[in-house]
Amino acid sequence: MKFIVSVVNKDDVLPLVEALVTNGYGVTTFKTAGGFLRKENVTLFTGVEDEQVEDVIRLIRDNCHTRIQRVGSLPPVMESGESYVLATEEVEVGGAVIFVLDVVQFLKA
Repeated sequence: MKFIVSVVNKDDVLPLVEALVTNGYGVTTFKTAGGFLRKENVTLFTGVEDEQVEDVIRLIRDNCHTRIQRVGSLPPVMESGESYVLATEEVEVGGAVIFVLDVVQFLKA
């Protein structure tokens, strides 16, 4: 048995959960935040048999997409009267980070 932990963009979570449930996989979701942009994302927990891992990874890849986002940067401290030109850059966000872990023991109480 395997335990799949995937961290996905909040914009991708609803189609992904629907795809997982439609294909017979149970899933638990948690709102989380972190990474470079400190943006909200969702962490999903899914327990599956070894032979189901590739199917779940395929569903995650099919439903989680990268996108380009423009971000600006400000200096850590600005003095009164200083002017600063906001610099923007494009960064890639989204997609998914997937961890596949071995399950030592599975219990239902």
